[in-house]
Amino acid sequence: MANDWLDAEQVLERLGIRPQTLYAYVSRGRIEAAAHPGDPRRSLYRAADVGALQARKARGRRAADVAAEAIAWGEPVLASAITTVAGGKLYYRGRDAAMLAKDHSLEQTARLLRGGHGAALKAPRGAEVVPGDTARARLFNALAQRAGTEPPARGRAPLALAMEAAGLLDTVVDAAAGETTQGLAHQRLARAWGVDAAGAELLRTSLVLLADHELNASTFAARVAASTGASLSAAALAGLCALSGPLHGGMAARVEAFVAEAERTGAARAVGARLAQGSSTPGFGHPLYPDGDPRARALLAAFEPPAGLADLRRETEAATGQWPNIDFALVGLARALSLPPDAPFILFAVGRTAGWLAHAIEQIQSGRLIRPRARYVGEALGAGGGSGLA
Repeated sequence: MANDWLDAEQVLERLGIRPQTLYAYVSRGRIEAAAHPGDPRRSLYRAADVGALQARKARGRRAADVAAEAIAWGEPVLASAITTVAGGKLYYRGRDAAMLAKDHSLEQTARLLRGGHGAALKAPRGAEVVPGDTARARLFNALAQRAGTEPPARGRAPLALAMEAAGLLDTVVDAAAGETTQGLAHQRLARAWGVDAAGAELLRTSLVLLADHELNASTFAARVAASTGASLSAAALAGLCALSGPLHGGMAARVEAFVAEAERTGAARAVGARLAQGSSTPGFGHPLYPDGDPRARALLAAFEPPAGLADLRRETEAATGQWPNIDFALVGLARALSLPPDAPFILFAVGRTAGWLAHAIEQIQSGRLIRPRARYVGEALGAGGGSGLA
């Protein structure tokens, strides 16, 4: 544990910086600071953060290097007032998301993410749900149908966008539930899934914790679409498409496979086999949270996971030192409440719609197109001529 933290003198020597620069790094969240256990007037600094800065300095700061690093858990690439991760916690508009999840609904959280205040907005709703054999299919169909008919968002008044966002969230909840009913999102999903009041509270908690996560892949996709001036429904559809991949919202399926291995062979053997093969342990660890995913911590504290998952958690933590992430927590919740097989993805999609819409509105109001450049690494550029093929 002692090697995890450095004092100020060690940091200044390793990075070759002045105290003012160190304080700037801390204020911008690039180095995490903690109180010195032996002297509250002094601070300690996370060694891993200092090491990451050392590595960047060693590689140099060419613009191409910075840009390449930025798209893979690197430096921030655009300004946003919506969400940030700092000090191992997740914040929505400066408020701790885990604390909000104790008593807020998804609708309240969506309004907060959009920067709204006052009474909830209500938009007209369709009488019928868009058809689809599964909840996932209905989500795609509902957003695609609206994206194909709604006007561009660029140039529209903020209140009009906020009203449309509220209506879109209702549309997504209806599609997930498979019916048009009244009430808050967690209550409607609870009725559709046959969950009691206590279970509905767990759904509410999970939806709030999933509402946004800074500039993840699906949110970036939504912002890129919104930056062109596309409709809010088109931006949300772009987010849903990105979420569907196995490395994002589809991660729950990989967690389920890991859980199934543990059920067949025992938790200790399943974990050992994964490590022996050099394979990952899905559902554990997160690049932004070296001390554990606060979303998973908040959700897992609210219910008792089934015994098999509790065993897998204990064995994985002991063998790898990694803590559960939100994907593991969602799989545990789905099993504890006997939810439909695709419920983790549906909860993720419904909750994250709130964040996609907030980011889309923020991007639209910035008036800026997101258009990065590619660093060409292909064949040498020629002066012209044929391809050489007959």
